[in-house]
Amino acid sequence: MRLIRILVALPVGAQDRGARGGPAAPAMTMTVAGFPDGGQFPVKFSQAAEGVAPGEGRSPAITWANVPAGTQGFVLHMHDMDLARNRTTDDQVHWVVWNIPATATGMPEGAPKGSQMPDGSYQISATGPMYRGPGAAANGPFHHYVFELFALDTKLAVQPTADAFETRANVIKAIQGHVLAKAVYGGLFRRPQ
Repeated sequence: MRLIRILVALPVGAQDRGARGGPAAPAMTMTVAGFPDGGQFPVKFSQAAEGVAPGEGRSPAITWANVPAGTQGFVLHMHDMDLARNRTTDDQVHWVVWNIPATATGMPEGAPKGSQMPDGSYQISATGPMYRGPGAAANGPFHHYVFELFALDTKLAVQPTADAFETRANVIKAIQGHVLAKAVYGGLFRRPQ
């Protein structure tokens, strides 16, 4: 018996169309103010900024677009991919914000401290209930900091704990099976010499 392969040429753009034959929705995007994706974090958003307490910082403004239909909320996760914690695979928790309302199109610069934000979302970092800016040492390599934004089809029933790593694990576990879209934005940082 002889197998015959039939190749079908699709019209240009057809592979990008949605299930109903129309154009696919554009991918969700995110922008972090003050630096280009893959560029260097400005010092003002870091732990090295003048007047910043150790482990803190001022959060940058973040915006997003092309949110998928059915989004019920967002999770924002910022982490240092180059810092392993206590000889584990856990990297540093710089900021986890969850239950951001579905109507949000971003977060303003300078998020306030506290477990619960004015919009009802929750936040935590390795420093506590706040944004933790980049803080890589001046005498080492640049660290890679990543913002991940997840659009979810549900609101999470996760409460903050005293441990940022436990809370992050709970949030990541809770979003499994509920992610409609993801956007990623990265930055590099090393303290000025």
